[in-house]
Amino acid sequence: MTMNWGYKLFFTFIVFAILMSWLVYRAFQTDFQLVEKEYYKSELRYQEVIDGTKRVNALASEVSLSQENETIILQLPDEMNNLPVVGTIWFYCAYDGAKDIRLELKPDAAGKQQIASAALQPGTYTAKIQWKQAGKDYYSERKLIMTR
Repeated sequence: MTMNWGYKLFFTFIVFAILMSWLVYRAFQTDFQLVEKEYYKSELRYQEVIDGTKRVNALASEVSLSQENETIILQLPDEMNNLPVVGTIWFYCAYDGAKDIRLELKPDAAGKQQIASAALQPGTYTAKIQWKQAGKDYYSERKLIMTR
């Protein structure tokens, strides 16, 4: 038994409609997260990031971030030792905003801060470190891969 062209055309439209419905369903199930919720405000302040990065690059030593056992160790440049520093550390997870954590920067006299690694879930983070010292802004980014 052979089908005439009308049935073939009808069958093609039905398959197309089912495929399109499935694609629309999948599109609505996808979770799209913005890089930042207040993207426009961050973009306006980006010159501060550029200036802060230049200041950090001009220092003799650099910011380091390492994981030792159950602790994350942040070491500010040696020029910041024994100086009052105010700032934040933002552990930014690009693919899951629920993993992001912001902490206050509280280095000791040697410019070192220890953070319990239990505060972070496993994943890849960009640590965005921003601080002020003597009225000057400093900014640095470091990659961190958390494992358990």
